[in-house]
Amino acid sequence: MSVGPDPASQDAPSRIDAAAWAEQARGRADARLAVTIADFFLDADARLDERTRLRLAQVLDGIVGAIETDIRRHAARLLANAGDPARGEAILKPGKPGGSVVARLTRARLLHDDALMGELVARVRHDLIADALPIAISGPDESSLLVRLASVPDSVVASAANALLASESRRRSANEAGTIAGSDLPAELHHRLVWWIAAAIRGDVDDTGGATVDRALVDAALRSLSAHDEGERPEAVAMRLAGAIEARPDELAALLTEAIGDRRLSLFVAVLARAIGVEFEQARRMTIEPDGDQLWIALRAADLDRPTIARIALALSEADPRRDIEAFADSLDAIAAISVADARAALAPLSLHRDFRAAMRALTRSERR
Repeated sequence: MSVGPDPASQDAPSRIDAAAWAEQARGRADARLAVTIADFFLDADARLDERTRLRLAQVLDGIVGAIETDIRRHAARLLANAGDPARGEAILKPGKPGGSVVARLTRARLLHDDALMGELVARVRHDLIADALPIAISGPDESSLLVRLASVPDSVVASAANALLASESRRRSANEAGTIAGSDLPAELHHRLVWWIAAAIRGDVDDTGGATVDRALVDAALRSLSAHDEGERPEAVAMRLAGAIEARPDELAALLTEAIGDRRLSLFVAVLARAIGVEFEQARRMTIEPDGDQLWIALRAADLDRPTIARIALALSEADPRRDIEAFADSLDAIAAISVADARAALAPLSLHRDFRAAMRALTRSERR
């Protein structure tokens, strides 16, 4: 990767400020060293493994690329319709010396957003665990849980099950192909990402005719926002299905273990979320964390017994090498001894609205200063 202008290049300036160039190079070297040192001292369980890192980069590039392509194409069409096809052609061609949109957003630290990256990391880890879960279906004549639900007489359940089959299939195909058709993000995150990308695209176009370009980009961004439907995400569809099933307390153990055995981790998370009264994102975080402590409390809050919790833990440990199944076995008796009432009381704060929880945390931090 180039770190400065190449004196031999035709594009290099005729006179180079050697002192400024050297200072910039030292600054970049210092920044790289700081990142390297920070990475070295990370705890092992905080560091991304290579498979997760690659998938995360793929998903992030795919989401940004899909939104970028949509905005560029529509803005170019608007400019052409307004009698400015040359500028429309220019907006279709990224590559101004600022680098790609992802690179520019990264340098601006916009992609360091906790909510955005937290969602993407959770999604990637969820999908990787789901793909690696052991299949519990015993033979070719046994239908999977989701296929059976898609065929039940209850049209609401069947419709939601079919929707989840389709939604998960789209995401799985996108993951396997390395292509993302759309952002597939919650509406709030999609909203901020669209405007960041539109602003980054604006930097690819010269300032002449700025008002026309700005209007085209704004209209293209608004079109992307209006077309986005977070209700089609597997997470949202799974919650609709869990609501349609409305499992009774005595049905939870069988439903959760069968969802795990069917590799339908989204359905497992959604059913658990409804059972203990938290949002999907909270239940997903409990499920993908390697130590599992919150998950075991959640399963006790759903009144699951010792053998059921053990089966779920074993399946997750086979899918996620970060989990310590021996440590879990040592603590299983203590987990099973937690009363349902105590487990529910421990999880009660998580049932509050996330914005309220965030506000409470912010207030507590400010009062400690």
